[in-house]
Amino acid sequence: MGDTGPTGPVMDRDEVDRALARLGAEHEAIETSLLALQDHAGRRLLEGAELTGVTAERWSAAEASITLLWTYFDAYTGALRTAREIRSRRRWSSREDLVELTELLRGEAVTVAGSAAATANAPTLHGGPGRLSERYSLVTLVERMNQLYATSLDMVVAADAVWSALPARIDLLAAELGRTRKLAHSVGVRPGEHPAGDDLERITRTLTRLREQVVCDPLAFWTPAQGSSVPGGGRPDTTVYDREARALEEVRREIDAVLAVRQDAEQRIVRLRDVLSRADRTLAEARTARGEVLAKIAATEVPVVGGPPIVLQEQLAAAAEYRRHAQWHRLSPLLESLEEKAEDELLRARESLTAVTAPLAVRAELRGRLDAYKAKMARLGHAEDPELAEKYEKARRMLWSAPCDLRVAEQAVLRYQHAAAELLGTARRVPGQGGPVDRTGPGA
Repeated sequence: MGDTGPTGPVMDRDEVDRALARLGAEHEAIETSLLALQDHAGRRLLEGAELTGVTAERWSAAEASITLLWTYFDAYTGALRTAREIRSRRRWSSREDLVELTELLRGEAVTVAGSAAATANAPTLHGGPGRLSERYSLVTLVERMNQLYATSLDMVVAADAVWSALPARIDLLAAELGRTRKLAHSVGVRPGEHPAGDDLERITRTLTRLREQVVCDPLAFWTPAQGSSVPGGGRPDTTVYDREARALEEVRREIDAVLAVRQDAEQRIVRLRDVLSRADRTLAEARTARGEVLAKIAATEVPVVGGPPIVLQEQLAAAAEYRRHAQWHRLSPLLESLEEKAEDELLRARESLTAVTAPLAVRAELRGRLDAYKAKMARLGHAEDPELAEKYEKARRMLWSAPCDLRVAEQAVLRYQHAAAELLGTARRVPGQGGPVDRTGPGA
């Protein structure tokens, strides 16, 4: 067992040389890191910026930490220089030299002197209030420098990442916003006159405010990575930027729609006039048909036919006026609404015509069925049968007289069909006689 001192066993020459080599490598690595931190673009930006909020608070602490780092490094450099000088006194160090080197290399032999201003905001090793001077071992001093370096670099890298990511993107979006505003103004999309114009004003205010906040308080837009111990682990928070970018894209689509309206507005208005004209003609035809039905068909409910909606014609006139005065932002939604309503109106007119002429269609079907059965019976040689001829004439008078009672006429046709079936000696059942309906027709 070797000699011992206040710090434990006295180191031999080989242990001293190995310790000095290790400390020299650590000194070089720490110096390189400190110089890189000193030259970091983010640190230079932080020094020259007018910071606010959380960034101002953390930069104040980081500045104190960086100042303290250099103080620690100078003390570490001085202790290493002293140890090297002691070791270089003799090729074979004496016991007194080894005891002194052991105390310097392993004991708390490094005194770090500082000022209240330098250490006021920097975190201390034990978390308590800073003192004007502290004693450290070289190992503890290296650990302390590593801690301060990591926290300082984390803050600098985070701020630099936000500044590198957001302001440039905001500027690009602002440039796109400017182009969109000019385009919007050219088609009449202005604040107070169109919702998209109001959206553009809101996006402009938000982006201006966002850029100011990012420049003054970048760390307010930083999201640290959960569980990451790497300095600068995390990502810029682009939530507000992304929301406004989506809003601008929606406005741009709205303006594109307005531009499309400007290009084909005339054709769309012509098509609208044509659809509404067809609807009017169909309603007129339905009204004429209703008069005919009421005159020719008895005991039938015929629906009333409404007139053309005045409001659609008024809106069509307004659309033409908007086009004449190049009010595309107002014309766009009006045309979309009118096109849908015009198609609905044409469908309504056609349905009205179908409903009104339904009794005439029923009469025509009964006439066709009666004549078809007569032709069949004539082909089979029963045209002169007295009973069959009487039933035919009765049904025919009902169907070809006005007004025609469809219910009575249908029963007459059914009686003729039944008589024809009996005459042919078939077992077919005739519609309305309580059995299956013969749907094969007279030519089956």
